[in-house]
Amino acid sequence: MLLLQNARIASENSPVLLEGDVLIVEGKIQDIGSNLAIPEGVRVIDARGRVLMPGMFDAHVHFRAPGFENKETITTGSEAAINGGITGVVMMPNTRPAIDSATVVATVLENAKHRSRIPVYTSGCVTKNREGKELAEIEGMHRLGVTMLTDDGDTTNDPAVLLRAMQYATEFGMFFASHCEVPELAGPRALNEGVMSYRLGIKGSPACAEEIIIDRDIRLARAAGAHVHIQHVSSKLGMETIRWWKSRGDVKVTAEVAPHHLLFTDEHIGDYDTNYKMNPPLRTQADCDALLEGLIEGVFDLIATDHAPHTPFEKAQDFISAPNGITGLETALVSLYHFFVRPEKFGWDLVVKRYSAEPRRLMGLSVPAIEVGQEANCVLFDTEAETTFTQEFMKSKSQNTPFIDQTLKGRVDLVILGTEILLER
Repeated sequence: MLLLQNARIASENSPVLLEGDVLIVEGKIQDIGSNLAIPEGVRVIDARGRVLMPGMFDAHVHFRAPGFENKETITTGSEAAINGGITGVVMMPNTRPAIDSATVVATVLENAKHRSRIPVYTSGCVTKNREGKELAEIEGMHRLGVTMLTDDGDTTNDPAVLLRAMQYATEFGMFFASHCEVPELAGPRALNEGVMSYRLGIKGSPACAEEIIIDRDIRLARAAGAHVHIQHVSSKLGMETIRWWKSRGDVKVTAEVAPHHLLFTDEHIGDYDTNYKMNPPLRTQADCDALLEGLIEGVFDLIATDHAPHTPFEKAQDFISAPNGITGLETALVSLYHFFVRPEKFGWDLVVKRYSAEPRRLMGLSVPAIEVGQEANCVLFDTEAETTFTQEFMKSKSQNTPFIDQTLKGRVDLVILGTEILLER
């Protein structure tokens, strides 16, 4: 038994934090109120001044298994998630072998069952080996519980193949997550085309490379009667395109934004810092401002990190050769608090809605809340403490993040899932 006293309780439905005691018995929230009686044998934690909220859920992570365990494993990735207050994730299928069949899905999920302390789900490929030519083993993956199909890491290049997949898989209730990029336009640079690319002497990737496919894939979904989810949107026009399609009401489209696309611009790259190299690339301050507007307005249904670990050796290469991607699971919640909640750009209700509730709804999962009768799935967050993202602090196998060795306001103090305390500082 556990009694959290004087916690400030956050909900997706209210901008107001309600103060109260929360009693957890046998993994369930038994009572919430003021000055609750302390049952015999209960452990008491003084949560005064700290925020209690449901555990976060990240619907876009790369755990690199199978095939790239030198970068991340299911164990290290899930421990990184816990370290950041996240109690569930969805893995992307760009592994080796790619997650494109029932056999690989079964292997991955069996490994996750034994190697992770939180629920780990996986997406499946749209096409075999993510090559964009033949459909993957969609029905077999569906039978094992896969609901999200994506060739993430690349766009499904042939629109005829994607349309056929949408027409087929929609019959099973599956949906499509789109990495939006015209490869011929984007190239391998992962640097926004503009003043900064000119200054660094690198041919940039124009935002239209992303925006063209955003529009294309939504049009294909409309034609097929499918649900399409647009991943890691980075540009103002991309956000506006999604807003326009949503306003029509004749196609099911959802979308996500990553914290790094809200926080950083191409100017942060400075002297070729590869910790700021990702795909889609960081764009301009005007794009950041528009994405924040879209998140607050609800154009973006959820926040997702696109957690993409790489080894120090890989990231130490020159800017063009270095791989795309940064880690995000351990920094997301603290950075959202430090840069947005603390300066009152949005509230805890948005964080809970967009980074806990809606990602689970996207996956068809039950949504936790700090309510009587609910299973305990919660995070206690100290708004006055600080977190320094040192190599020793990080649980991920890789630390390719712009936040390395930086100190931000806010700290994840406690993570509870059912009867288990997953993290306590």
